Amino acid sequence: MDLNVCRLELLNVKMKQRDSEKMRGYLGNKYEELDILHNHKDDKFIYRYPKVQYKVINEKPIILGIDEGANVITNIGFKDDELVIGEKSINTFEKKISISNDEYGVTKDYIKYKFLSPWIALNQKNVNNYINSNEMDQEEILKKILIGNIISMSKGLNYTVEDKVKCWINLDKIQVNIKDIKHIGFVGEFKVNFNIPDYFGIGKNVSKGFGTIKRVR
Repeated sequence: MDLNVCRLELLNVKMKQRDSEKMRGYLGNKYEELDILHNHKDDKFIYRYPKVQYKVINEKPIILGIDEGANVITNIGFKDDELVIGEKSINTFEKKISISNDEYGVTKDYIKYKFLSPWIALNQKNVNNYINSNEMDQEEILKKILIGNIISMSKGLNYTVEDKVKCWINLDKIQVNIKDIKHIGFVGEFKVNFNIPDYFGIGKNVSKGFGTIKRVR
């Protein structure tokens, strides 16, 4: 299937990885009535695949909008010329807005991707199982989680995965701090028989920029 995607890049602005959450906070507060920007309703978190994702890739701020999120981000891109990060007001007059219909779903051939930001794969339920396993079993655990993340993302995007998803991984483990809590993150490359548009996120904390992928061409 095809997805409507908007990528809003802020030009001549440099940010740090942690500023992605501050972008989310600023726009979420400014447009509080649009829960797609912050995934909260009546102070409760909405569990769904985020259709607006905030990223900082190589110090470049990018906001990704998917389907109805694409329309919201396109409008913000045309209307807004300022971001407030902490106490700092940032001029965002110079920007690039890319709108496209991107293919999504199972393919016959493997496609190679790389993580542009750490993939947060493990949760409280499976982290101990991963840590206490040998290297071969750890790889199998991560492959199952990766496939599960893709299937979960597909449900959130109203795509039914009818064929078997298979993957190959070549990942390195790194430490990631999220709100002063240490997590195990993974960077590197993987192959999967699945078409995923560039800059989509998979895994945990996707809306804050983690697990962002790009096809290796």
